[in-house]
Amino acid sequence: MNIQWYPGHMTKAVRMMEENMKLIDLVIEILDARIPVSSRNPDIDRLAGNKMRMVILNKADLANDNVNKEWISYFESIGVTAVKYNSKSRDGMGALLGSIKECCKEKIERDRRRGIKNRSVKAMIVGIPNVGKSTFINNLAKRNAAVVGNKPGVTKGKQWIHISNELDLLDTPGILWPKFENQKTGLHIGFIGSINDEILPSEDLACELVRCLYAISPELLNTRFSLTTEDVQSDSDCMDVLTQIAVFRKCFKKGEEPDVKKAADLLLDEFRSGKLGRISLERPEL
Repeated sequence: MNIQWYPGHMTKAVRMMEENMKLIDLVIEILDARIPVSSRNPDIDRLAGNKMRMVILNKADLANDNVNKEWISYFESIGVTAVKYNSKSRDGMGALLGSIKECCKEKIERDRRRGIKNRSVKAMIVGIPNVGKSTFINNLAKRNAAVVGNKPGVTKGKQWIHISNELDLLDTPGILWPKFENQKTGLHIGFIGSINDEILPSEDLACELVRCLYAISPELLNTRFSLTTEDVQSDSDCMDVLTQIAVFRKCFKKGEEPDVKKAADLLLDEFRSGKLGRISLERPEL
């Protein structure tokens, strides 16, 4: 699959971020904990310049927790503050707020020495589409301050959101980058729904997900769907797995023909929602 998606509004969003960066003290990048490498936009390094940085491993409840800890250690080793977070339960909010203050302590102390009191930290929230930025912001704000959706492209423009006297957030649209370095990155962000599903054939994407999950552990799918497959090598092997899933879940077209498209959509949905278990597709090379 040759995956690429860079709609026009993303170009406008990048320009907007560049124009507003001078107002920002801290850049908070929201990553998907299952794919911290693939969900980290390389253009953010250029946009952020020398601003203070922080990463949030969002949807940590969907990723292997031991691997989450490995990623926290990895980011610490390269001098980046990282916090794992579960937007659904708000687990990790206390540590998150503490980390924001720690990141900005030099700025706060500098303001104090200048006689400037009670000036809030201004943080820009960035990330690729569908990593949970808006839900994260609403959790911080304790209200529905940002529009939430389970598909990419919901946030179209910038929005300042007042959190407290100590923190103001600039919400920005989810942006990708014009060209992926490798197709593995494109597949990973396709798996989590960061690319518009309408431009990706779900059967092809689900086939690649089958291949990926069997490389991690065949039991992830075998247990869930009562399969006996031990390995997948070819596209036909992947399609056979999808056909078995269709039969197991009673996804049929007219004439009792297995509905592979419906099975593919089902598999992608269950991966994205965590019904297949806590799965990390990437881990750091420590």
